[in-house]
This record gives sequence, structure tokens and C-alpha cells, in this order.
Amino acid sequence: MDPLRSIRRSVGALRGEGRGRILVAIASGWGLLVGTRMTYPVLLPYFRETYGFSLSVAGLLVTILWLGSAIGQLPGGILADRYSERRVLTAGLGVVAVALTAVVLAPGPGVVFLATGLVGIGLSLYPIARITVLSSIYADSVGSALGVTMATGDVGQTVLPPAIGIVAAAVAWQLGLGLLVPLFLVLATVVWVVVPDDGTGSEREALSADLARDVLGVLRTRTMGLVTVVLFFYILVWQSFTGFYPTYLVEMKGLSESVAGGIFALFFGFGVVVKPIAGTAYDRVGMRRSLLAVLIGPVVGLAALPFLEGFWPIVALTALVSTMLGSGAITQSYLADAIPADIRGTGLGVVRTTAASLGALGPVGFGLLADRGYFDAAYLVLAGLMVLIVALTTRLPRSS
Repeated sequence: MDPLRSIRRSVGALRGEGRGRILVAIASGWGLLVGTRMTYPVLLPYFRETYGFSLSVAGLLVTILWLGSAIGQLPGGILADRYSERRVLTAGLGVVAVALTAVVLAPGPGVVFLATGLVGIGLSLYPIARITVLSSIYADSVGSALGVTMATGDVGQTVLPPAIGIVAAAVAWQLGLGLLVPLFLVLATVVWVVVPDDGTGSEREALSADLARDVLGVLRTRTMGLVTVVLFFYILVWQSFTGFYPTYLVEMKGLSESVAGGIFALFFGFGVVVKPIAGTAYDRVGMRRSLLAVLIGPVVGLAALPFLEGFWPIVALTALVSTMLGSGAITQSYLADAIPADIRGTGLGVVRTTAASLGALGPVGFGLLADRGYFDAAYLVLAGLMVLIVALTTRLPRSS
């Protein structure tokens, strides 16, 4: 079957029965959130200039952002189980609007770090509620729905970082971030109006012994453990790569900030195509084969990066590495399918908070290597971790 025709049919099915506007609202919020998060790597040179950050301290700022994005996912999952997803999604957008205002108006680096952590916490409220509401609405095609949603996230990551970078270069980085605040407020209103509020939550007591026992019973299976470990290493590699890629292209490859920002945007632009295909592949051929298909390319790309020079070779390599963006649509679809509905939010919160919290250590470790003159070697380490991820993936069951 023609892949493009298959994608068109999948998207058409997602629009049926009035579900399309809910998907658009949730996906738009996700696109704005992750697009905003990815402005930080583009703005790192400006933060370093304004506040005198070293590469290690800049890496710590990115780690704070990712750590905030991780630690709130378990509470967000519990709230998604206990209360309406609409409230959790809206709250996440509102918190980020407030936090960005604080970053823009910050009088010094301490406030920037605190407000950046709050940006991450606001962002962390969104992912689990997004998955649980979509898995309820699209019970038979959650992979496709999440693939489209995550591709919309890549649209945000493709458009917002270079746009904010242009404003930062022309005027000031504070103005670039400040322009995002009204967008968050508008989308928070749209999500509140469009996403249904069924007024029901789990009948369990929050954080009860029965809930903990049921969640641990689901998560301690061999396959679930492997998926969690794969997710952890993937997050560590992805956060380290994206956190410093624009800075690496400027300092090690001699590209300008605007060109580096454009290549960084292309990385996510390729993901707009990769993620829906990966989500559809999960629905059709299962987790193991679809994961292997998207993880092989990044091994080669990351290993070759230190040895390549020139604009077009780097663009081609960026496209090769970008296939790893399909991993999230696959692993998160599996988790949504594997965890029972009444504990799905809490279970997803445990897995994602654990994996993402540990993975958030990647950028600061990467920055320490870069500060000590091992910028190129750090990418070879990431290539080695991708080899480990591929090896672990081969141990997964052939079907989901």
C-alpha cells in the first residue's frame, strides 16, 4: 500500500465522530509546549552572554528544565486518573505562561533557574493527561492519534526555535519568549472549551495501597521493564543531543547562530513525517520491529557527526539522526495499551517520571564533557548508548 495513502486514511479516521477538534486542540497545546521547550537550546548562547554561563552551567539550566518536565508527570498522572484531564491540560498551559513571564522579567540568573524549573513543571502536567484522554477517545488507534499529536509537537519545534532565535538576534531574547505568553493563554482557553469534561475520575483513593499494588503489578513485568529502560536511555540521548546541538554547530562546525538554528529546526521538521509513520507502524506491525526501524539510523548519524564538515553533509546527517523521533510515538502507544484504563495515568506517570528524571542528568553531564574539551567525544558516547538501546530493543517481544 502507498505509505502516503495509508497516512491520509489514518488521519481521515481520526477526524470522525467529532473527535477531530479535540485532537487539534490537544495537539496544538502540545506543539506550543514542546516548541517553547526547544527554544532553550537556541537561546543558550544568549543566556551565556547575558549571565556569563559556562557550558556546564548552561547544561545545568537545560537539566533543570528537563527535570521539571519529569517530576510533575507522576502527580499529573494521578490527577488525570482522579480528576478531569481538561483541568490538568489547562493548568499546564497556564503554569507555563506564568513561568515564562518570570523568565523574561528575571533580575538575575537565580530567578532564571527557578522560573525555568517552573516552565518544566507546567509542561510536565500535560503529557500524561494528553495520552489518557486520547487513549479513551481513540481506543482502537491510539498509535496513530499519538503519532499525529507528537508530529504536531515537531511542527512547534520546527517553527518556534528559529522564530524566537530571529527575534533574539534582531531585538532581544526576552521579547522572543514574551511573545509566547499570550499564545499560551489563548490555547489554555481553547483546551478548556473543546476538551470534554466527563466529571468522573477513578473511584480509588489517591495513593492508596491497592492502587500502588496494582500499578507495581503491571509495571514489574519483563517487557514493561525493558520498555522503561529503553525509554530512559532514549531520553538521556535525546535530551543531551538536542540540548547542545545548536551550540555544537556554532562552536565546533563554524556555523552561524541563525544557520545552526535552522538546521536544528530541520531536525524536528523531519519528525513531522517520521512520527505519524512510526505511530501507524506500531498499530500494524507492533513495537519491536517499528522501534528497530527508527533507531538504526541515529547510531550511524551520531557516530559520524564529529567527522563531518560542511552545510549539506550536516543537513543529511541531521535527517538520519531525526528518525529517532519516532521512538516516542511507539513506546508511549505501547504503554497506553499495556496499562489498564483505571490506573493508566498513574502508571504512565511512574514510568515517565522515573525515566525522564534519570534521563535529565544527560545535558549537565554532556556539558561537563564539552567544557573539558570533549565536545566531539560526547557525541560518540551518545552513539554508543544508541547501540545499547538497539540491543535492548532486540530483546522485546516480536509483537505487542
